[in-house]
Amino acid sequence: MVPPLITLEEHFFSTAAMDTLDDKMVEQFKHIPGLKDKLTDADELRLEEMEKGKVSFQVISHACIAGAPSPSVCREGNDELAGHIQKHPDRFAGFAVLPMSDAEKSAKELERSIKQLGFVGAMVDNHVHGKYYDGSEYDVFWKMAQDLDVPIYLHPTWPSDNMNPQYTGNFSDGASRSMGASGWGWHTETGLHILRLFAAGVFDKFPNLKMIIGHMGEMLPFQLQRICNLSVRWGDHKRKLRQVWDENIWITTSGVWSLDPLRCILGNTKVDRILFSVDYPFEKNENGLKWIEELEHSGLVTEEQLEMIAYKNSEKLLNVKAPPRT
Repeated sequence: MVPPLITLEEHFFSTAAMDTLDDKMVEQFKHIPGLKDKLTDADELRLEEMEKGKVSFQVISHACIAGAPSPSVCREGNDELAGHIQKHPDRFAGFAVLPMSDAEKSAKELERSIKQLGFVGAMVDNHVHGKYYDGSEYDVFWKMAQDLDVPIYLHPTWPSDNMNPQYTGNFSDGASRSMGASGWGWHTETGLHILRLFAAGVFDKFPNLKMIIGHMGEMLPFQLQRICNLSVRWGDHKRKLRQVWDENIWITTSGVWSLDPLRCILGNTKVDRILFSVDYPFEKNENGLKWIEELEHSGLVTEEQLEMIAYKNSEKLLNVKAPPRT
């Protein structure tokens, strides 16, 4: 029997965020039926879609906003999302959207979102116009996340202008867009960002920092041993990469509907660090349910481990509770 399901890479656009979207996101509205309606709803339509995949509880976050939203857009967006959550507190929680071009303002909005709005963490884009978050100016942000004891979900976003040439070549524009986004680049760039944070000593400065990455670990599990071996050349770190992986990183299944990646992950990642997610509405909740059912009958995990992945790990990390399925 399918256990309760908690999902936490599930997207939304507030009214303020919709007014800031670029052509790349608008283009997706043309190719995924009903995408705009599903992204802007956090009420009955979302609940109906959750039922199709037997999702008990959903952590909602803004989808990627290329270039980083302004402080006012973040504040308005978080307030709007909090209003939706208040209508269904037994089914929804929230990750804050933050103005990551400004580390200090991001720290303040994170604090407000956690303490005043009751959010359980934040989801941030992987870079701002090609700028990563490994500089010392972001220490104020990482310290706030650690002090609040909430996770930061590092989520892919579109390539910046300086990244685009590596995804352009002797192939179609469609291939170029896909390689730079969900077809490849989103995942390698996010994995790279985690490695940059490690190399810059962020996890030494903030040893209790909690990071979540999606899509079966953004390529990292499949090269983990090699990276760990080679990272000894990256500087004198108090905590080695393997320890950081075990203690600071959680990964989600979002949008990867194959058991093959999980076979690798179960060999090098603690099962209490694996979280079920869907990537709604870019992915269907029904696809996530089918994957969970395949996992249940695969013999790869015990019943206890299945429940950990499905909901118990998320309950522990986020301090939420999945309602029992009726």
